[in-house]
Amino acid sequence: MNAGEANLKEIARTLFAQALDECSIERAFDRKLRVVTDTQGTRLILDGGDAIALDRMRRVRVVSAGKAAAAMLNALLARLRLPSTCELQGVLIAAERPANLPATIQYFCGGHPVPNEASFAGARAALSMLRTLGEGSAQYDSSRDDSAQNFVPDETLCIFLLSGGASAMMELPLDEAISLDDTVAFHRAMVHSGASIVEMNCVRKHFSAVKGGRLALAAGVAQTLSLLVSDVPPAHLDALASGPTVGDSTTVAECREILARYGLLERFPASVRRFFASVELPETPKPEKLNALVCKLLDCDEMAEAARGHAERLGFYAVIDNACDDWSYDAAADYLLYRLRELRRDHSRVCLVSAGEVTVRVDASSAQAHGGRNQHFALYLATRLRNEDGPLAVLSAGSDGIDGNSDAAGAIVDEHTLCTETHRASAQRALVAFDSSTWLTSIDATFVTGPTGHNLRDLRILLADTAH
Repeated sequence: MNAGEANLKEIARTLFAQALDECSIERAFDRKLRVVTDTQGTRLILDGGDAIALDRMRRVRVVSAGKAAAAMLNALLARLRLPSTCELQGVLIAAERPANLPATIQYFCGGHPVPNEASFAGARAALSMLRTLGEGSAQYDSSRDDSAQNFVPDETLCIFLLSGGASAMMELPLDEAISLDDTVAFHRAMVHSGASIVEMNCVRKHFSAVKGGRLALAAGVAQTLSLLVSDVPPAHLDALASGPTVGDSTTVAECREILARYGLLERFPASVRRFFASVELPETPKPEKLNALVCKLLDCDEMAEAARGHAERLGFYAVIDNACDDWSYDAAADYLLYRLRELRRDHSRVCLVSAGEVTVRVDASSAQAHGGRNQHFALYLATRLRNEDGPLAVLSAGSDGIDGNSDAAGAIVDEHTLCTETHRASAQRALVAFDSSTWLTSIDATFVTGPTGHNLRDLRILLADTAH
């Protein structure tokens, strides 16, 4: 490997880090909302012009869940200006407890990629907190001045801070008879099904007591504001965290079709099969039932644009192509490699950026599978490279720093990753066994960042440079 090729790998790592830094939670809050105090009072003004009168608030309830939950909560609390008489309570479901967490906010270490006891406990705590408000709104009588019963919706605000990972980290089956173990098995079957994130979350919405709009429904008529850091396709925001606070655009019929298409019922525990087989499977709340104020703080498009901009400043001809979002890993790899080869015909320095996720259907018999979709994608793409494709480097990584059940965020490969026939044969065996991580680790091709506290889907960066 010459110095130029080694440099391409380092450039890919740098572009990934720069894109994440530009999409930091703090910067997103600064761009998308501000608190203003003027003659009209103290208001929270959102991107787009919506405003909430903070100085009128008597009660604020916060639920923050997902991989970016702690960072989002810290950013919110640093900006909120509430009256001294305002009662603040909340529930935080995150991987780690942040320092200086207010005593009135309960903390739960929810599980990921599958739920744990804290996932259930956090969901129950959030529902209980919100239902107290809902009971207050049910008792509201506008003809009375008795403050014990006079619930004023404009004086109560529920803020939901949601990011990727919350589907597992905050969970509670709609059927109380379904155990945690069976819920874990359900989530594992979904993750390994090969279904897209939107399809998986359609099923999860209909399974859960907190998803598909049911969490916000618990707050009754109180004002709600959802601030979102999205790990789903931009056109499907109601799939983020399986949509706990927005009306659900999917239906029971769609849920059943997905279960049938992927042969999922037979992969579920008996209790979950019975639940989904019920003719009385309840429908989720629809958009017209929830008057939800929603502000998207970040999504993968902004991450891709940040990577493209930094690549251009380094002199690359940079292009974003997200067409293969939610494609199978092999189809996506073949497509992006084709696009890179096309671009190289006209440009000596090329950066092809692609954000989103690919799908990998893991055989139920592959109990020793190790890795995730990014490493599987990268290893497969390495098998498709030819010497004449070089010099190039391909990085594929999760913005959360986690790829499947491995310690890596993803992998970086080039035209020399599979340099012998023996390498190619063993790589193919690793793909068949869904053990990409073990193989890539053995040649030091994994990309390790540690958990980033973020989640904007995956980022793929393909670099080629024949200028030197």
